[in-house]
Amino acid sequence: MWAIAPLKPRTENPGMMKMMVSDLKTEKRFIRHLVEKRTQIEEANAQDIADADVAVKAGKLSSSLFKRLDVSGAKFDTLLKGIDEILNLPDPIGQVTYANKVAEGLDLYRLTCPIGVLLIIFEARPDAAVQIASLAMKSGNALLLKGGKEAQRSNAALVTAMSAALRDVGLPADCIQGVDTRTEVAELLKQDKYIDLVIPRGSNELVRSIKDASRIPVLGHADGICAVYVDSKADLDKAAKIVVDSKTHYCAACNSMETLLVHQDVCANFLPKLAAALAGKEDVRYKADPVCRPHLPSGITEPAQEEDFDTEFLCHTMAVKAVASVQEAIDHINSHSSGHTESIVTEDPVAAEAFLSKVDSAGVYHNCSTRFADGFRYGFGAEVGISTNRIHARGPVGLEGLVIHKYRMYGSGHTAAGFSGASPEHTFLHAPVRGVDRVEDIPQAKKVRT
Repeated sequence: MWAIAPLKPRTENPGMMKMMVSDLKTEKRFIRHLVEKRTQIEEANAQDIADADVAVKAGKLSSSLFKRLDVSGAKFDTLLKGIDEILNLPDPIGQVTYANKVAEGLDLYRLTCPIGVLLIIFEARPDAAVQIASLAMKSGNALLLKGGKEAQRSNAALVTAMSAALRDVGLPADCIQGVDTRTEVAELLKQDKYIDLVIPRGSNELVRSIKDASRIPVLGHADGICAVYVDSKADLDKAAKIVVDSKTHYCAACNSMETLLVHQDVCANFLPKLAAALAGKEDVRYKADPVCRPHLPSGITEPAQEEDFDTEFLCHTMAVKAVASVQEAIDHINSHSSGHTESIVTEDPVAAEAFLSKVDSAGVYHNCSTRFADGFRYGFGAEVGISTNRIHARGPVGLEGLVIHKYRMYGSGHTAAGFSGASPEHTFLHAPVRGVDRVEDIPQAKKVRT
């Protein structure tokens, strides 16, 4: 059973959570415990995969979720490498992002600090538990993790190893906790006094249900309906390469392409080229409009329905549509996209700039695959999820999305009344203060530390 009350209070500090980060970094306790428990973790994962395979064959689990379960072998090695990269990122806590001399003797500083306690709810992908925990610890946040029942053994083994790492350096193991049941989740979503942010990662159904039930702010995205637009001035070989990667590199991911838009002038040349490039891939299916359909293999192509352009297939099926202009592509995307990631393939910089400026998604790309929408590929180390919310944290949410701000003001008896009246005691200066990048650089804080 979880115990969240002891995880308070929050702090921007150095203090306990920062100590946790530095200890884990220098002694590699996080990694060491995972390596020591690798056999148990992989055995637990093998049991989950075996049960999931039965569930897939019985039609009780989707193949896309099944593909995300494995955390053994090379995936485990990649997981360890990812932790090391996160721990070596710059410290996100205690950064001074604004320093202002409000008046003589009155200074204001804006500092980054942890959000507090995070509840992360995710489906499959047990490796996500480790990525999320690494980011949470690095950013000074405590963490409650609820994985899908299909990965219950894997998640439990991983959480046990990570909690042991905290205990090993003399810190509360409860700063990382697993949540087992949906009943517990329902109760946790009411705990706005103790939990500060909920981040759901999974299906549209999961995210909607969390948003509807939560008293706590929710950060996340529901669907990943990503589009690639092949312009009339595209390099068609380049376009085929980008579309193939966007669709098939990992089709179960939220950043894989679901909709292909093609300028009507290049349909006849591009679509056969694309079909040839995809010929060796398993289970490729096209749902195409009347303009595109004649240029695609008849045996695996069917008429597109309107709802196909609002569907996250998570397999090698794609919806294909011809458009008459870049503006029509933009309008289609803004009407049907989930606001995740879109890409234009073109050699025309004017068309590219119009697309990048007018498409209203978290990620807009020119001449590259939608699969780059990822915290690791962005250089964030990893991500807790991808946000399509219209708030400060949008797109892949890494360390910067897991901190908030605290304002420190240092005065010497200043009052608001002292700045008003016919003869004010003080005058506002609002002059920038240079050379203050971290909490340790604040002159008033230095006096305490020296």
